[in-house]
Amino acid sequence: MNDPISNEPLRLTQYSHGGGCGCKIAPAVLRDILADTPFASHLAEAYPDLMVGIEHGDDAAVYRLNDEQAIVATTDFFMPIVDDPFEFGRIAATNALSDVYAMGGRPLFALAIVGMPIGKLPNEVIRKILAGGESVCRQAGIPIAGGHSIDAPEPIYGLVGIGVVDPRRVKQNSGGQAGDVLILGKPLGVGIYSAALKKGALSPEQYAAMIAATTQLNTAGADLAAIDGVNAMTDITGFGLLGHLLEITRASNLAARVELSRLPLLPGVDELVQGGHVTGASQRNWASYGDEVNIADDITESQRAVLTDPQTSGGLLVSCRAELRESVLEVFRCHGFDRATEIGELQPGTNVSVVA
Repeated sequence: MNDPISNEPLRLTQYSHGGGCGCKIAPAVLRDILADTPFASHLAEAYPDLMVGIEHGDDAAVYRLNDEQAIVATTDFFMPIVDDPFEFGRIAATNALSDVYAMGGRPLFALAIVGMPIGKLPNEVIRKILAGGESVCRQAGIPIAGGHSIDAPEPIYGLVGIGVVDPRRVKQNSGGQAGDVLILGKPLGVGIYSAALKKGALSPEQYAAMIAATTQLNTAGADLAAIDGVNAMTDITGFGLLGHLLEITRASNLAARVELSRLPLLPGVDELVQGGHVTGASQRNWASYGDEVNIADDITESQRAVLTDPQTSGGLLVSCRAELRESVLEVFRCHGFDRATEIGELQPGTNVSVVA
């Protein structure tokens, strides 16, 4: 299909200034925006059934209905990370539903968020984006029950995700315990891949690996939450591994140690990042929280970029008691996450340390 204006092959990413979770507002800027906002304080006192709000940067809001049921509510949307409209829809929907799974919940239904440059993108392309999102929701066993659309200068797609969780199994960033091991469910490198894709440096095999990773639903979340001793859980998205790990350490008043050599990576990520394929969001992430991270002297700037690389539809990060590591890894494997890996541990103290 060609661009209706230039008659060149249509590239969806040319219509947006950034793509995927790399579009996120930088962590430091977001903290400044939210500082002292009226809705950021005293929520627990005013709404005692609001179990999870925005206090600790958790993935979704959770509202208790009764002793056995709580509603999980989240929203996520972004601009295209790939040119294929169907795959863009799939990635955006998978990413949005991940927040429900990260809280230990199961999705019930979704609402579509659609902003499209009408008259610039053919209607057929927009239909393919919506079809991609619907295919993922069908895979998750839920309907897209409605939504909202606007005429926007850049293509935007995502979902409101509504789920349910047992209040006793909600997993928050603040639940981490000293001595917990950290297990990551998906390989890193999506942002590096997206940077390489824009420059034509991503191989067909790497592109296939990118699609496979970003469209794999984090369905393991609910089963992981049912394990007593899984203490905290989040998903790795736009703030990178370090940024989302810091959300756990800050909320849990702990430190963390990460072993760089143990991190699972998408194929060829090391070579791509050494070739300069790094997103601007990766650099903004480091500028936002680098003063809270101690990196060993023998770790290069390229290796550091992997740690801050913005993930789109990234994996779950689980903090669990050390004796449960094999049980957690087995749950991941049963859900098809063969690259799930133990990457470090939580410790007393502050900040995050990274060793080679």
